[in-house]
Amino acid sequence: MGNILNKPLIGVVMCQMTHDGHPAQMVHNKYLDAVLLAGGIPLALPHNLSSLPFLPEQVLGSLQGVLLTGSSSNIEPHHYGDTAAGGYVDPGRDRLVFALIEAAIHRQLPLLGICRGLQELVVATGGSLHPQLHHIPGFQEHRENPSQPLSERYAPVHDIHIQPGGLLARLAEGREGFSVNSLHQQGIRSLSARLRIEALAGDGLPEAVSLRDHPFALAVQWHPEWQSESAPLSRQLFGGFIKACQRQQKETGL
Repeated sequence: MGNILNKPLIGVVMCQMTHDGHPAQMVHNKYLDAVLLAGGIPLALPHNLSSLPFLPEQVLGSLQGVLLTGSSSNIEPHHYGDTAAGGYVDPGRDRLVFALIEAAIHRQLPLLGICRGLQELVVATGGSLHPQLHHIPGFQEHRENPSQPLSERYAPVHDIHIQPGGLLARLAEGREGFSVNSLHQQGIRSLSARLRIEALAGDGLPEAVSLRDHPFALAVQWHPEWQSESAPLSRQLFGGFIKACQRQQKETGL
């Protein structure tokens, strides 16, 4: 594992929940473990950081990267100009994440988004979502079956086609496609010119995007944190992210 003091510090976004009647924030172990296995140190970020005026300077100034985790919650639709029912939403996470993304872009801080994290990057940069993708003709079923055990819910179910010349293509080392899991009801409806499509599902849905003019800001719709130590694409994604964070660490001297 090496010297812990030499490992990049990665801010990890949490989700709001209720535990035994108490409001709580949490993050699944799988995200923390994936960061640790790749060589980073995860640091959970509470939502009320967004109310602090010094968020970029005193919080992001101590981090070398940001991980936007997946979640069972949805972004509130008003953030992308929709009036559809939002389902289970997490306004505190929305506020924190949009502040984090803006600051990470300004500081050129490495960023990796997963599932909801992809949707957050899309909305934060001016894009929009289908609130309920399964109601849109032409798209395959992208939701998981909640009655299945986790091992089946997170099993690969459809292929992605990696677009040539992008960040994901470099990380995938020449592979043009992979089979990935799928556990989401929302999907990309439109993208701003600030984002580049990195991979597509067979039905044409963008499954990965990156931020143009940024050293490493990549987001994927699937869940690479699941068994990240054994899946080649997951290792490449987290490995590339942590390497970018290490470069950030060297450049800033932190």
